[in-house]
Amino acid sequence: MKLQLNSFGQFAILTLFSILVACGNPVKMLEKGQYDPAIYTSVKRLAGKKKKKARYVKTLEEAFEKATKKDMKEIEVLKREGREENWVEINRIVERIKKRQRAIEPLLPLIDQHGYKASFKFVRIEDLEIEAKAKAADYYYNEGKRLLALAERGDKSAARDAYEMFQKLTYYYDRYKDEDELMQKALDLGTVYVLFDVKNHSNVLMPREFDRELRRVDLSDLQQKWRQVHSKPLQGIEYDYTVTLYITQIDVSPETVKEREYIDDKTIEEGWEYVLDENGNVRKDSAGNDIKIPKKVLIKARVFETYQHKAAVVSGTLEFTDNRLGDLIKSDLVTVEVNFENYAATFKGDERALSEESKKKLGNKPLPFPTDEMLILDAADKLKPIIKSKIRRARLDW
Repeated sequence: MKLQLNSFGQFAILTLFSILVACGNPVKMLEKGQYDPAIYTSVKRLAGKKKKKARYVKTLEEAFEKATKKDMKEIEVLKREGREENWVEINRIVERIKKRQRAIEPLLPLIDQHGYKASFKFVRIEDLEIEAKAKAADYYYNEGKRLLALAERGDKSAARDAYEMFQKLTYYYDRYKDEDELMQKALDLGTVYVLFDVKNHSNVLMPREFDRELRRVDLSDLQQKWRQVHSKPLQGIEYDYTVTLYITQIDVSPETVKEREYIDDKTIEEGWEYVLDENGNVRKDSAGNDIKIPKKVLIKARVFETYQHKAAVVSGTLEFTDNRLGDLIKSDLVTVEVNFENYAATFKGDERALSEESKKKLGNKPLPFPTDEMLILDAADKLKPIIKSKIRRARLDW
């Protein structure tokens, strides 16, 4: 079956085709003022060809001339303005001119299939390139130092902007003046330092290891380029924020032992028995055979269970303080519970009657209870990921 297209469909396909052709047509690009795309497309179509098509040679010649004039005029205007930051754009334009001339150079002399020799006036940009490179780098260096002065007065965002300015110097030079030292200074001034602390407000003597265990929390994955979180204060650092865990409650329950007996029972099929009629005779099936059915038996097992339990609850508040302003900016409640549980069981009777739950308890023996300190230390271990999660999700301006 042939696909029939109406006039609109044919027009749409032709329009799409013309757009696709125009997108890769250097002549069309030139007409639209897209000089560099026209240049590089023409170079691509001329490179390696013995017969150079005239339209591409002419397009390349004209696009190159117009692109060069446009760029040189823009450089002149930017230089007249006398603004230091303009040298960044001037350097960018110079790089564009340099790249363009390098793309054409391998084709020279460029002669089309009819013998026409294209003319290209290259710009001597060596001196301008050196000047633009030096002055662009000088702009970023001076701007970085200006921002660094603001950072020294406490503006951390200025420090981060200064760092970016010094970082841009590497585009122009492998090493520029004292950029390494200034970048490190900007990094130090722009970094937010957070101290994690623990304080006992529970009126209960806290095991010494409890505090140590909490401070062993691994904070490495909370570190970022502009944020450092420490569990111990380092000398010479002024901390911008303090995250303090105030322990307000430490409760350890008494040791509990409960014993109970219960019976598991189950109806199973064991053997078989005859089916009798109303006269007490064995019933027969249609083939004359005795009718038998499975014999159901109720079996039982008596279970003797011992249950042990002891628990510790540790509660507190995690407070976020802005040390620069002295303000409490956020407070979160934290609570963890640690349980010691143990089941031990024996049985008498038919083992087949035992439930799956009872079977799991068999063979276990009563265990020594953990000390209060052991449970509290387990609670500390359980607190650590909660603390990290809350610090990570605090979404403070750091």
